[in-house]
Amino acid sequence: MYKTFESELRVRPDDIDMYQHVHNSKYFDYVLAARYDQMDQNYGMSMETFIERGFGWLVQTVHINYKRALKMGDTLLVRTGIEDIGTRNCRVKFSIINKATGKESCDGWFDFVLIDLSTNRGVPIPDDIIAHYTSFTA
Repeated sequence: MYKTFESELRVRPDDIDMYQHVHNSKYFDYVLAARYDQMDQNYGMSMETFIERGFGWLVQTVHINYKRALKMGDTLLVRTGIEDIGTRNCRVKFSIINKATGKESCDGWFDFVLIDLSTNRGVPIPDDIIAHYTSFTA
C-alpha cells in the first residue's frame, strides 16, 4: 500500500451552489488542487517537473461517492494516495473530510494517464517515474 498525504483547504464563496452547499463539481477541484500541492511537497516531483520533461497527467476516469455536504466556511482535509501505478496509468484514491466534524464528505478515485504534451497522446510511464512513486509505500 502506498502512503496517503493530506492537504487542508477551505470552502470559498464561489464554491457554493443554489442549495447553499458546495457544488458537486468543486470536489473534483479540491482533489486536483491537493494533488498539485502534494506532488511538489510530499512526492518531490512537481507538475512543473513533468511539464519540463514534456509530460502531463490527464484525467481518464473519476468515481466520487458523495456522503455529506460541505458548506460555506468549512475547512476540509483532502487525503490522497496512489492505489496502483501501471505502465500507462495511475489510480489515485481520495477522501475529503470535514475538519470540524471529522466526518467524511466524500471519497473515490481518479484514473490518470500520462500524456506526451507534444502529441496529447498517452505514453508509457517511464521506469524512473514508476520507481520514484513506488518508493512511497506505507
